[in-house]
Amino acid sequence: MICNSFEPTVSLQKAGAGLASIRVLVVEDFLPFRQFICSTLKQRGDLQVICEVSDGLEAVHKAEELKPDLILLDIGLPTLNGIEAARKIRELAPNSKIIFLSQESSPDVVTEALSLGAWGYVLKTHAAGELLMAIEAVTSDKRFVGGT
Repeated sequence: MICNSFEPTVSLQKAGAGLASIRVLVVEDFLPFRQFICSTLKQRGDLQVICEVSDGLEAVHKAEELKPDLILLDIGLPTLNGIEAARKIRELAPNSKIIFLSQESSPDVVTEALSLGAWGYVLKTHAAGELLMAIEAVTSDKRFVGGT
C-alpha cells in the first residue's frame, strides 16, 4: 500500500469551476500495471493519486478512510475481488465514483460491475487509449463503457 500524505484540496464532490484536484484511489495488484496507471494519470494536472493499494480489502478500508472522488478498481484482486469490494465501497463511500479497470471482458461481468453503480468500465488492453477518456466522462457525470 502506498498512500501519499496530502494537504486537503477542493475535491470533485465540492468543486465548482476552477482547478479542482480530483483525488484518486488506485486499486491494482500487478505493480507494473499500477505504475502505468499512475503514470497515465500524471498527464492530467488535476488528478491526484492519494493512495495505491493492491487488494480488495485494503481498497474498502482506504475508500472509507479517504473518501476519494474517484476509484480505479481492478476486478481480479486478492483478499476480496473488485466486485465484492465495490459492493462494500458503495455503502462506505457512496460519493466516490468507481471506474473498473479490468481484463474481464465477459458481458455478464461488465453488466454486474455497472449494476453496482460503477460509472465506468475500461478493459486493461484498451487502457492506454481509453483511461483518460473514461475519467473525463465520469468526472463530467457521464457513464463510460470502453471497447468491451
